[in-house]
Amino acid sequence: MLSNEVPEHPCVSPVSNQVFERRLIEKYIAENGADPMNGQPLSEEQLIDIKVSHPIRPKAPSSTSIPAILKALQDEWDAVMLHSFTLRQQLQTTRQELSHALYQHDAACRVIARLTKEVTAAREALATLKPQAGLVVAQAVASQPHAGGAGESMEVSEQVGMIPEIIQKLQDKATVLTTERKKRGKTVPEELVRTEDLSKYRQVATHAGLHSASVPGILSLDLCPSDTNKVLTGGADKNVVVFDKKEEQIIATLKGHTKKVTSVIYHPSQSVVFSASPDSTIRVWSVTGGNCVQVVRAHEASVTGLSLHATGDYLLSSSEDQYWAFSDIQTGRVLTKVTDEAAGCALTCAQFHPDGLIFGTGTADSQIKIWDLKERTNVANFPGHIGPVTSIAFSENGYYLATGAQDSSVKLWDLRKLKNFKTITLDNNYEVKSLVFDQSGTYLAVGGTDIRVYICKQWSEVLNFTEHTGVVTGVAFGEHAQFLTSTGMDRSLKFYSL
Repeated sequence: MLSNEVPEHPCVSPVSNQVFERRLIEKYIAENGADPMNGQPLSEEQLIDIKVSHPIRPKAPSSTSIPAILKALQDEWDAVMLHSFTLRQQLQTTRQELSHALYQHDAACRVIARLTKEVTAAREALATLKPQAGLVVAQAVASQPHAGGAGESMEVSEQVGMIPEIIQKLQDKATVLTTERKKRGKTVPEELVRTEDLSKYRQVATHAGLHSASVPGILSLDLCPSDTNKVLTGGADKNVVVFDKKEEQIIATLKGHTKKVTSVIYHPSQSVVFSASPDSTIRVWSVTGGNCVQVVRAHEASVTGLSLHATGDYLLSSSEDQYWAFSDIQTGRVLTKVTDEAAGCALTCAQFHPDGLIFGTGTADSQIKIWDLKERTNVANFPGHIGPVTSIAFSENGYYLATGAQDSSVKLWDLRKLKNFKTITLDNNYEVKSLVFDQSGTYLAVGGTDIRVYICKQWSEVLNFTEHTGVVTGVAFGEHAQFLTSTGMDRSLKFYSL
């Protein structure tokens, strides 16, 4: 009653029955000793406390005016803006911290990548240390031309290691293979697919994800002789890929070449593959380990051809440096290197005869040269093509040699009579990139602008596939010609069967 405000600690006076704020009434009694309403005597002990729940205090009357409301709103707006400004400052600081953290992460990733690259290079250098040591000794031996006959124009760079024991090993293997071939005679294996069934083959599968799409093209193909479900490809993306046909999945992707991979070979009995590239190296890979176990540095220019000897221990390679080389795959050492100085021409391809004592090379000036491995001499030449020879293939029967060049033709040669007995003329501008006989020597597949399969002896066409959208770079027969596979510049691996 004294302040006209709602009391915080109310109490009642029994004298006047009025409600007062205890603080104010006690002060009044102390000064006057009487009730302020009727003036009768009153003491503090007489006051009676009233217990109430604390009410919400009404705003001061000054706050109900329009200027006061506007001021309250202004204060509230200022507070909100200050809070927003603080949040923005904190956001900017957080962004800067995040940017710094990302920069540090990126720098760390770059350092890790560089260190990984250095470790890989160090491992490769370590892997090639032993063969390189062998090559240094080998190159110290003076080249000596063979005397007599065609050998006068040959330069034989005799690397240490082409010893009588190796020559005897090659001879023994050839004797066994020749005997086996004679036993097989002229009978065709019962499991071999018949011509009428082969002519019904259609594309049954295609795989395009084996190699990089950014550098399109599969350039080489081979099948594992002991398990033709395992497919080996070399790509323009510098990678070598092992693919399982049955499981339809990649078994291994082998990285190491610094340029495209133009030749690949699958070892017949070991989980090992070989590859060659224009980077001048031949690499030996472990499929199970997924790593390079040997680097053979036999050439000083692009390696153009690769062929594995029947023993499974030696590699034949040809190169644009005009040499062919014979190397030991276990040590990586070059056993011998030979060039025909009279020809003075780059070699474009190379292939062992099934017996392994002779082999053929193709040249950039359209020659096919037959060489004797034991004597390291050129024993026969087959002229007739126009343009660089692109592919050569020996038949398993040991008598036929098929060759292709940039003249849109395939020529068949009889090794007994040393003459061309058949020329298959293809369409104009047909590019022959791959030639392969099946294991029985019954069929010949040609890969290039399209795929064609011929039956030997009649040399009539039994199949023609045009599914590839790019040039076909490789063809291969499955066991007993149960299927046919191909690769092309369209980055696809295709399979054909019934």
